[in-house]
Amino acid sequence: MAENILSKKYKLVVIGGSAGSMEVILGILSELKRTLTLAIVIVLHRKKNGESLLVDLFSSRTTLVVKEAEEKERILPGHVYIAPADYHLLIEKDFTFSMDFSEKVHYSRPSIDVTFETAADAYGESLICILLSGANADGALGVKKAKEAKGLTMVQNPEDAEVSYMPAQAIAIAQVDLLVNGAEMGAIINNLSAQ
Repeated sequence: MAENILSKKYKLVVIGGSAGSMEVILGILSELKRTLTLAIVIVLHRKKNGESLLVDLFSSRTTLVVKEAEEKERILPGHVYIAPADYHLLIEKDFTFSMDFSEKVHYSRPSIDVTFETAADAYGESLICILLSGANADGALGVKKAKEAKGLTMVQNPEDAEVSYMPAQAIAIAQVDLLVNGAEMGAIINNLSAQ
């Protein structure tokens, strides 16, 4: 890993995924150390109706606090936030969340691009942006924006992804910093948190 990547102080990790990403996210969560100094925000494409079981499922894999993000909530280190179903999750420059019910992006709400782009505006070079497996192009523009803001961009290796289209789209339009297999991501986040 390049020294300039290791020397930065990161505050937020945003993770986006769609088809084929759930097992990778569960693996990341199970690896995260209890003393993590970063906040984690997860944007996962899912159905708009029905009760979310993600908080319970994710909580079973980590000792960190897991919850759905709420309007105006302050983002805290050591917490895992999940984008609520059927809302875009925006990250404000005062490091709080806001929700938006505007048009879908890439047929998706929450949109990974929306969260990634607002996170890049708010956190700049202290952002780690991770895009996982998926079947559409949502998240690719967000990765590009994070890279332009000097954040660290990490994309699941398409050869490792269950559905390679989404990470491949990000690689096609952005100079991604790291191509990583899903099983390696948790350890990398832990290492970057320790800086």
